[in-house]
Amino acid sequence: MLLFVGLGNPGRQYAGNRHNIGFMAIEAIARAHNFPAARPKYQALCTEGTIGAERVILMQPQTFMNESGRAVSEAARFHKIALEDIVVFHDELDLPPAKLRIKKGGGNAGHNGLRSITAHMGNDYRRVRLGIGHPGDKNLVHSFVLNDFGKNEMKWVEALCDCIAHDASLLAKGEDASFQNRIHLAMDAAGFKDEKIPGQK
Repeated sequence: MLLFVGLGNPGRQYAGNRHNIGFMAIEAIARAHNFPAARPKYQALCTEGTIGAERVILMQPQTFMNESGRAVSEAARFHKIALEDIVVFHDELDLPPAKLRIKKGGGNAGHNGLRSITAHMGNDYRRVRLGIGHPGDKNLVHSFVLNDFGKNEMKWVEALCDCIAHDASLLAKGEDASFQNRIHLAMDAAGFKDEKIPGQK
């Protein structure tokens, strides 16, 4: 059993926020792989299905970002899911928009969702880092991540989420490097190579 976790904040008012791209990725995976409708469980919205040959729980914690670890640890304990079988999808300020990188463990780069999961579970889970870019001033970060993606940005956001969903079986098999490379090539082919934050040169 694998646990795929998308990070975000619950509620309609946050649905289009940059901070919620993890939720968007999980929703795209659920659609592409015909998962049943998500239901409240483990302080989260969860649905269970199959990706490739693997059973996977898709989770969107409903605890707000800085308490995400509560939901993740509850589900992992119940299903006895090992830390290396947890994959967390989250927004990444330190990557350019539309870029994706995967790593296991490492620092949390000030991300409150990751910090909470690490505090509850330990650090050696897998992270799918979804680049949203940086506003250029750390004082602007809070408002930047809690603002919605612009209309032009949504083009690459939807393309990235669709690519993730299409190749999620590689993630489920643990073929992280192949998954990352496949997404990179697909996004380049779709014309999303050097995306910029609106208003930045």
